Amino acid sequence: MPIPLLLGHRGLRVPDLAPENTFAAFDLAVEHGCDGFEFDVRRTGWGGALVCHDPRIGKVLVARSTRRQLTKVPRLSEVLSRYAHRVFLDIELKVRGLESTVLSALRDTPPTRDFVVSSFIPDVVTELVARSAKAPTGIICDKLPQLRRWALLPVQYIIAEKSLVRRDLIEEIHAAHRKLFVWTVNDPRSMQRFAELGVDAIVSDDTQLLVKTLRT
Repeated sequence: MPIPLLLGHRGLRVPDLAPENTFAAFDLAVEHGCDGFEFDVRRTGWGGALVCHDPRIGKVLVARSTRRQLTKVPRLSEVLSRYAHRVFLDIELKVRGLESTVLSALRDTPPTRDFVVSSFIPDVVTELVARSAKAPTGIICDKLPQLRRWALLPVQYIIAEKSLVRRDLIEEIHAAHRKLFVWTVNDPRSMQRFAELGVDAIVSDDTQLLVKTLRT
């Protein structure tokens, strides 16, 4: 059985080990044996690209933050410098308006490993493609109506919530020469099942369990 890419969700999401979307979480995902990880990016008030999931960090609204705030939160450029030559990166854009900033960061630090720039927002994907034909793009889906529109989008990756993934969907996406990632898979039985179905990547909160289940 071919083993899919094994990716950590926000690095990893095991609170006792490390906070999500941090260098500590990313390092542990790699140390555990994952092929890479997914992480979230938001736009700051000064136009930067900050690695975080929620719109607020503490009392600070990320979209209005200044350069002097949130200085301990990783920036996209720092993540690329540290990992883009080592592992697969799934760079999820949480909001509109980041497209040119992200593409510029990728030009400054070109990944030597495969990567994808993904989003739940179709407009973000189409804007990325309009600005650059080189950056691989992915659409993230957690609802069936959105998933049904995947073929209309200029993406190479479909990143689907686990309840939406069936054998016929995998076959349809592969027949179109695109790849299917499944998220978030946190139990061994589901990890095995999706691997046997032939998905291209499994995204999990528990990177140790993911690697132990599929690589031992």
